[in-house]
Amino acid sequence: MKLSFTMTKKINILISSLFLVFTLVIAIVTGKQFYDFRNYKTEVYVREGIKTEKLSKYLPKLEGTIGDSEIYIIEGEEEGGSLLIIGGTHPNEPAGQLTSILFLENLEVKKGKVFIITEANRSAYAHSYPQEGAPFFYTIETNYGERKFKFGARATSPSDQWPFPDVYVHKSSGQKMSSHDTRNLNRAYPGDPNGTYTEQVAYAIKELIVQNDITITIDLHEASPEYLTNNAIVAHDRAIGIADPVASMVLINYFNIKAELSPKNLRGLSHRELGDHTKSLVFLLETSNASQGKYRGRFTEDLIVTGEDKFYKKAEELGLLYAAPVHINERVGRHTQSILEIINFYNNFWVNKGRVREDGYVYQPIELANIPNYNDILNNGVGYYLKEIK
Repeated sequence: MKLSFTMTKKINILISSLFLVFTLVIAIVTGKQFYDFRNYKTEVYVREGIKTEKLSKYLPKLEGTIGDSEIYIIEGEEEGGSLLIIGGTHPNEPAGQLTSILFLENLEVKKGKVFIITEANRSAYAHSYPQEGAPFFYTIETNYGERKFKFGARATSPSDQWPFPDVYVHKSSGQKMSSHDTRNLNRAYPGDPNGTYTEQVAYAIKELIVQNDITITIDLHEASPEYLTNNAIVAHDRAIGIADPVASMVLINYFNIKAELSPKNLRGLSHRELGDHTKSLVFLLETSNASQGKYRGRFTEDLIVTGEDKFYKKAEELGLLYAAPVHINERVGRHTQSILEIINFYNNFWVNKGRVREDGYVYQPIELANIPNYNDILNNGVGYYLKEIK
């Protein structure tokens, strides 16, 4: 039966209308999902007595923006030196944030003052990798049930920094890098108060260190198993005298690790620029994270937590990896033990020997308590140390 022109036209209009409605429904659903994920905030337990301030204290124009990250301050019973722990520089490196949260929720400071940032680049927590099927969240088993954490991207969201240059030129050095690095917080230091969103966040963190005269800064990261700088303590020139012996002691007593001197020909990184532009002793820690790598198979929440993947297992058998992928318990344990060892060595061989900074400052003790060691975390799991949020 041949349809009339009028009937054919009506059918086409109906099909077009249905397609338009379907498109609008998809746009609404995905838009809501984007909005909800961007505005979801990972909760942390902040006990009484912990002070809180924001990055906008150090760069006021960040106030009211997604870049205005919280800074948690735990003051000691006695005066002493100061420590800054930076988590969440790259939200696709979850052991860094988890370690900073473990310290926030458990740490007692006997001497000195500790500053903790758990989400250094909050914009990078506002988006993920949909083209790779990345999960939005992962969960950690605790004594009171599951606790949910955001899994974000490596770089600032395009919603907060656009457009991208064809070539990123690092401001203070003039070094040329890939376009992607213009949104990488760990290529933006020492930052620029009038620069891009990422440069402004970097500048605020640098000013936090300068204005509080932070003694030691530790930036927590992870790396894909096929990446050379892995299971490592990367240290600025002034701090390598601590990193070298600490790596040796950890290697003998706990796990495989190495110390690396911060390269002077690669700019924008925390261990180089914060060391050059502040008086702090700056370190960056790396552990092996399978969910970051390119050899992996399906991108799942289980991969983020366990590090188990059949393709990485084969790559390890073929000798293609610099570091075997491991469970998040071990990755957090490695970070935690490395921080404790850095502080112990600093106290025993710098403070106790009366070491003096180039500006005449006599290094003061930093005494930490109530933090589990590597073996504790391996035996009990990181979830055992995460507090219930009521």
